[in-house]
Amino acid sequence: MSGHSKWSSIKHKKGAADAKRGKLFSKLSRAIIVAARDGGPDPEGNATLATAIQKARDASMPKDNIERAIARGAGATGEGDAAYETVTYEGYGPGGVAVFVEALTDNRNRTAAEVRHIFTKHDGNLGTSGAVAWLFERKGVVIVPADSVEEDELVLAAADAGAEDVELDASSLQVTSAPDDLAVVREALEAAGIAYDSAELTMLPKTTVAVEDESAAKKLLRLMDALEENDDVQAVYANFDIPEEILEAVAA
Repeated sequence: MSGHSKWSSIKHKKGAADAKRGKLFSKLSRAIIVAARDGGPDPEGNATLATAIQKARDASMPKDNIERAIARGAGATGEGDAAYETVTYEGYGPGGVAVFVEALTDNRNRTAAEVRHIFTKHDGNLGTSGAVAWLFERKGVVIVPADSVEEDELVLAAADAGAEDVELDASSLQVTSAPDDLAVVREALEAAGIAYDSAELTMLPKTTVAVEDESAAKKLLRLMDALEENDDVQAVYANFDIPEEILEAVAA
């Protein structure tokens, strides 16, 4: 499992997202608005919207908020969509770790300046477009607690749903699929009674950079958290490989 997937899973378990629920709901609403605007308000025919809705549900976002965001994206509320556009940023963190940032913004100049400042403040540097994107590939990923299911049972259910791989890493199992198959895989696991920590579209690294020093790991993860806390940033991906015991220590 990629280091970033492990870090996200550990933070999820510790309820880090709940501590910033207001900001999280704002980001989830923005993602739903843009998905409904770009692909239509019907999640059956809009995989991006379906994923955004499911992510909002997983975060316990109220149904009314979700429906309001869909309606706003579809232009049914008269509020408009604030001209949000998708932008990406690529750079390097401490230790040469590749970092890929996805944002939704109504002001490119503001967001670019803020992201650049965060990289600089945390000993990283922002690169040019294409600098690190080639190191990642878009996948659907479901994280399942390893102690909640027999691995063979999970492999069978996932394979039947079209998943590409199931990988064990310490306390978690990572189910990987093509992006368009994520919803099918998630629904198959739910039908089989298999609980999961998260199910989302992500960017998985093709290669990883080992970070085994706790001090260096803390510095890198502070960069990750600072980027994720930015209002415009929707997701941050990196190719670090930090031992789970260090991730747990940093998250404590």
